[in-house]
Amino acid sequence: MIKKKLKINFKDKRGSITDIFYKKNIRHVAIIKSKSGVKRGDHFHKKTTQWMLITKGALEYWYKKKNSKNKPKKVILRTGDLVETPPYEMHALKIIKKNEFIVFTIGKRGGKDYESDTYRFSPTLINSKKANESYKIQN
Repeated sequence: MIKKKLKINFKDKRGSITDIFYKKNIRHVAIIKSKSGVKRGDHFHKKTTQWMLITKGALEYWYKKKNSKNKPKKVILRTGDLVETPPYEMHALKIIKKNEFIVFTIGKRGGKDYESDTYRFSPTLINSKKANESYKIQN
């Protein structure tokens, strides 16, 4: 997981320009809206890298590397935050405040391919305090 605050690349009297990506081969973009208290995720991707740009609200992003013996980590993401999720990173979201984010993807993630590189697991990472938890992969 790489969390990044976007920086202004150009600014003048008219306003500013902020690059989100430069020289990335983005294959899919989606807008996801969630209500407060909703949980999402509890999956990982084997080939797909995705970025989430928080455009409204806030969420807890829980993550750990697949097969890691470490306990899951949590970071709070708010409007303007960008987080990168690499392949084999287990991740789950808990929406804190009514939320909207844009997901940018390299790899299969849209249309008929939406679930083709998604591997769900249980139990959830959210609020887990266990370091060496055993996760059942459902795919």
